Amino acid sequence: MVSSPSVLRPSQNLQLWPFVLSGPITACLLSAAFFGALGSSFIYGYNLSVVNAPASFIKAFYNKTWIERYGEPIAAETVTLLWSITVSIFAIGGLLGALSVSSIIRVLGRKGTLLLNNGFAVIAALLLALGETAKSFEMLIVGRFIIGVDSGIALSVLPMYLGEITPKHIRGSIGQFNSILICLGVFTGQVLGLPELLGQVSRWNHLFSFLAVPAVLQLCVLPFLPESPRYLLMERRDEAGAERAFQRFLGKKDVSQELEEVHAEARAQDNVQRASVLQLLKNPAVHWQLITIMITMACYQLCGLNAIWYYTNGILLEAGFAKNIIPYITLSTGAIETLAAIASGLVIERIGRKPLLIFGFSAMAVFFSLLTVFLNFQDSVSWMPYLSYICILAVIASFCSGPGGIPFILTGELFEQSYRPAAFMIAGTVNWLSNFAVGLLFPFIQKLQSFAFLVFVVVCILGSIYLYFVLPETKNQTFMDISQSFAKINKISAPAQEMELVLSMKPDVNGKAQDVTNMDSSS
Repeated sequence: MVSSPSVLRPSQNLQLWPFVLSGPITACLLSAAFFGALGSSFIYGYNLSVVNAPASFIKAFYNKTWIERYGEPIAAETVTLLWSITVSIFAIGGLLGALSVSSIIRVLGRKGTLLLNNGFAVIAALLLALGETAKSFEMLIVGRFIIGVDSGIALSVLPMYLGEITPKHIRGSIGQFNSILICLGVFTGQVLGLPELLGQVSRWNHLFSFLAVPAVLQLCVLPFLPESPRYLLMERRDEAGAERAFQRFLGKKDVSQELEEVHAEARAQDNVQRASVLQLLKNPAVHWQLITIMITMACYQLCGLNAIWYYTNGILLEAGFAKNIIPYITLSTGAIETLAAIASGLVIERIGRKPLLIFGFSAMAVFFSLLTVFLNFQDSVSWMPYLSYICILAVIASFCSGPGGIPFILTGELFEQSYRPAAFMIAGTVNWLSNFAVGLLFPFIQKLQSFAFLVFVVVCILGSIYLYFVLPETKNQTFMDISQSFAKINKISAPAQEMELVLSMKPDVNGKAQDVTNMDSSS
């Protein structure tokens, strides 16, 4: 609750209720998190669901355009191919976007890359919205590819930006804005796709023009917010700019301790220059961090959530629901997603990343197993479909409680500054390749019918076991602390002296840092 009237200055501290568990948050930091995610994660989530409602209208448009061009109806195989390309090219664009991140942020930085990315969203919105008017299904395919590029860049740059601007005690909560806005985007796509709104033959193109709205909102706000102070200090050598950015994000004048922490990390790194992907892969000091991120990202896509959407409508039909009300009932899946992501953001700084990840994957394995049992008895017991649908909601909630957002937070936390862009590039590549693999392999997995979910049970269990034995807890830890926690498993001696120096610093009455160790010894 905010006691001050109307407009808030960016430096003001807000004791916002969602964050009372983890400390105060400034209006500047909240704006960066919300509007950064609105123009990035929200657009990605929206595109996951927006093509479902107008699918039949788009196919009819393909057929009408084909007739006008060639004087004959389109073949069933051709329209299926065009539709498959329209859907799957989103993942190909996402992969290209992830691969391009490291090069773009080298020139534009974190904030500049997010701003540039809005241009891709606006261009894609225009192509997708005007494709029908121009009688060009190619515009829809190109538009889906470009919005995929936008999503690939967004899912790498936004978590990086949020992790670098946020103090360690609320880094997880702020990082969950990524997941929350993804879920909110999915839910918005479901709502706007209802027949009463934009899910009509005369309005479906407006579903895509809506993509420009969050992008424009971000363009109106983000230019007035600071760049990542860690990026400014370590890569641009702009200490004055970094100090001003820390002051605005943290809402305090004395940020000497934060600056010294970043300096200490820079001194402790072998190479403060940006590392390439090849250098990251070759460095034994980060091998297990890299393996952990790759496994976590692969499990994020391969855990079976995408398969859930295929079965939902069929289960509801079996339960006796009329086909025309099923779109309204499936809104519950989007609502559950959003609520679970918000709940995760509330407790992540109390419970930690590791327990939430393990709980999420383990709970998914349990509910997938129950769903397999219920599906096998669905025809013999009248009320069994209702239990199946409850299991679907439970799987979705389990995913969003941890696996749905924490992998992106971890990618930013497990690597120091010089390796972070390359790490996000590798994580994004694994993410989008796994996404593509699910689409490619699911028709074969689907032949197992109700036993298909057992494949995902295995993935979830193996992921949980790996995380239990390898992943350290990262809540309330500095980036150097986290790197040092991997030193033993990487068989690398960790240089802890720099961090000890930071921990021994405290501000004096003039706001300057003093060395507590030396003071104690002299007294």
